[in-house]
Amino acid sequence: MKFALTPDWMRTMRSLALFLLTLDIYCYDAVVGADQSEVEQHLEMGKKLLAAGQLADALSHYHAAVDGDPKNYLTYFRRATVYLALGKSRSALPDLNKVLELRPDFTAARVQRGNVLLKQGHLQDALKDFQKVVSQEPGNAEAVEKASLIAPLQSHIDSARDMYNSGNYQEVINLLGAVVEHCPWYSDLREMRAESYVAIGELGKATGELRTTVKLIPDNTKGYLRLSMLHYEMGEEEDSLLQIRECLKLDPDHKECFAHYKKVKKLAKQLASANDLKNSEQYQECVDKAEQILQTESSVLAFKLRARGYLCRCHSKMGNVKEALKACNEVLEIEPENIDALIDRAEAHLANEDYEKAISDYQRANEIDPDSRRVQQGLNKAQKLQKQASKRDYYKILGVKRTARKKEILKAYRKLAVKWHPDKHEGDDKEKAEKMFMDIAAAKEVLTDPEMRKRYDMGEDPLDPEQQQGGGHGHPFFFQQGFNPFGSGGFNFKFNFN
Repeated sequence: MKFALTPDWMRTMRSLALFLLTLDIYCYDAVVGADQSEVEQHLEMGKKLLAAGQLADALSHYHAAVDGDPKNYLTYFRRATVYLALGKSRSALPDLNKVLELRPDFTAARVQRGNVLLKQGHLQDALKDFQKVVSQEPGNAEAVEKASLIAPLQSHIDSARDMYNSGNYQEVINLLGAVVEHCPWYSDLREMRAESYVAIGELGKATGELRTTVKLIPDNTKGYLRLSMLHYEMGEEEDSLLQIRECLKLDPDHKECFAHYKKVKKLAKQLASANDLKNSEQYQECVDKAEQILQTESSVLAFKLRARGYLCRCHSKMGNVKEALKACNEVLEIEPENIDALIDRAEAHLANEDYEKAISDYQRANEIDPDSRRVQQGLNKAQKLQKQASKRDYYKILGVKRTARKKEILKAYRKLAVKWHPDKHEGDDKEKAEKMFMDIAAAKEVLTDPEMRKRYDMGEDPLDPEQQQGGGHGHPFFFQQGFNPFGSGGFNFKFNFN
């Protein structure tokens, strides 16, 4: 196994290698029943691999050295050093115990064991080791310093427990800050601090603590379940799924973990599906999937907001104004700066021809993200449509919604064209009929042509001479197109219904 060679890690490894090399000043105990040269070869290879950062390979050689010479305290010490470099303090401690059993006066091993015990939170045992070193070497600065830490640390821990029991969670966090620096492998303290973070609503920091505890405690199914549930509460279904799978790896029959796994897996699949349906513009299917999400999870706010966000977008795209506004309002009530919900609500207002509200939502979105192209395009469209509303509205002329399909538009056109054809009117009504007939024909021309309709929906009238290069005179549809629909010989009741 190879590790990233960060500067701090390299300095640590150089120190370890130098320390191990200097151990040659100590005399070896007599080797009984072992091939000394073979043991020394393993030790030499272990040192080289350790210096190169190949810790797993170094460890295998130290295993062989210990097996070959179980009475040699240095082989245990070197293996313990590699365990510590790998972060395996639980494995290192028995080796350090064996070293001191074989060589009680080996102060370097006693300091090392004291440090491990301190980091694990076994303060009184650590104190005994440091005091023993000081009695042997009064000038050992590290042992003196560490021994002086024990009483203050214990005092902070006792106070933190009292604060936790009384519900003063912020003070618990404050007290444990310095303690955890010295006792990073003390899982009980990390769990206490994690629950304190949960209590004050800082779930992200709580998960950071628990990620450490699940590594410190063997077979920690409880920790993985708690970690998974916190990620779930934050709306992080993929991380929740990842952690609950770790629980099931340790215990496939764990009832709580399996029940939570089934729920998270189902919800994660629904959320991914809703997102895909939204992106592929399958809006009705998106709405249906969002409703399923709300049935699966009705209490976790993060997931409810995402489901309503899908309802907001997909109803808006379908032109379901009432449903879209309801869903968007629910999202924005909780997350006022949710830019997607603002834009989707603005689009619903546009479909409802409420241009002022649409412009207001786009302007709020623009304040949040001035660089959003979607916001800029929407704002320009809303402003053009507001200006256009004072002129001809082709949708109103035909009496159809902005979401009407071509079939609906043609049906409305045929009905109105029959009603307003000039041949069916006389006298004063004839002039009105001519104008209405031309407006109906113009509306049909624009709204049944995909490109022209797209331009119109963006706020541009493709038949308005004022908006076209070169201008024009007369009726914007007929005279720009260069023909008179009524012909030179009067009106004919034959016109294009397609």
